[in-house]
Amino acid sequence: MASISTQEGFAPFRDYRTWYRITGSLESGRLPLVVAHGGPGCTHDYVDSFKDISALDGRLVIHYDQLGNGNSTRLPEKGPDFWTVDLFLEELDSLLAHLGIAHRYAYLGQSWGGMLGAEHAVRRPAGLKALVIANSPANMHTWVSEANRLRRDLPADVQATLLRHEEAGTITDPEYIAASRVFYDRHVCRVSPWPPEVARTFAIMDEDNTVYRNMNGPTEFHVIGTMKDWTIEDRLHLIQAPTLKISGRYDEATPEVVRPYVEKVPGIQWVLFEESSHMPHVEEKDLCLSTVSNFLKEHDGVE
Repeated sequence: MASISTQEGFAPFRDYRTWYRITGSLESGRLPLVVAHGGPGCTHDYVDSFKDISALDGRLVIHYDQLGNGNSTRLPEKGPDFWTVDLFLEELDSLLAHLGIAHRYAYLGQSWGGMLGAEHAVRRPAGLKALVIANSPANMHTWVSEANRLRRDLPADVQATLLRHEEAGTITDPEYIAASRVFYDRHVCRVSPWPPEVARTFAIMDEDNTVYRNMNGPTEFHVIGTMKDWTIEDRLHLIQAPTLKISGRYDEATPEVVRPYVEKVPGIQWVLFEESSHMPHVEEKDLCLSTVSNFLKEHDGVE
């Protein structure tokens, strides 16, 4: 098999830099795919497998680290007022312009990346020809409610440990982190041990959790950051781009979490991966990537 070219670079954004990596080339004529990671505050590493779509269908695949994360400019001194949805929408527009693809592209966002993608899509950008929303909520109140419902199914001692540390404010205690991992192993990534690229994202977040801490909070089910009241439910009908929604059978993004997308985005397709939780691109990689590739191929001819 011929090797696929990769290229890394930095796009200027405000006074900062956004790191990106390009896999493949534009010569195929297929829609270039921009892949946005979750969090807010993760890195591109754990969604790295989507680059292999380039090998499947010749498509250009672009990963990037959002501002404050990974290889992009880190800003640990910035507080909650700085980290906004509008900031990341502006960064996305800046990246698309820098890469020269703003007139024609596809977008895939995982978890928070899908929330960002929905915010992008309701603005009806002319260049967005296909949208994939992976494992994303449409309303953070529903997300937290469902996460805590799943949490009540954890072993009693794990629940007690979580509650004790939350009440004491000791959520950085190793015991609390270990108890949280029980939830993550059930509902975030069921591959054990975690693949290196997944572990790498979490290790980087352990070094610098500025964005996640400010926008989300300490854990998936203890959301106290600036996104705690976010919703896009009442705007989903505005999305015009062809849309694919994916989620996992054991996903923290439960059917109730994804329901607004399924009911309100015109013409949306929904695929549920039976052996996956929050990362079908890791847990059922081949099936997930082929599903996304086949969806995008349906819209490659759109100009």
